[in-house]
Amino acid sequence: MAQCEVCGNDYDKAFEVRAAGAVHVFDSFECAIHRMAPICEHCGCKVIGHGVEAGGRFFCCAHCARDEGVRDLADRQ
Repeated sequence: MAQCEVCGNDYDKAFEVRAAGAVHVFDSFECAIHRMAPICEHCGCKVIGHGVEAGGRFFCCAHCARDEGVRDLADRQ
């Protein structure tokens, strides 16, 4: 069994996520999102979809990016 790095649960169905050269162990997608998902710099929500990135800043949508002064972005249609 492996121990989740967020909640500490020892779980036989834990999984690994490899990102930026590091290996993370989680027992649920909820814990993985809590640790790994970026936070929108405008509204503060976790970005678990595509989101947008501008100048190294993450936003959940083009609307939030525009409210922070980022131009020339559009949500995917």
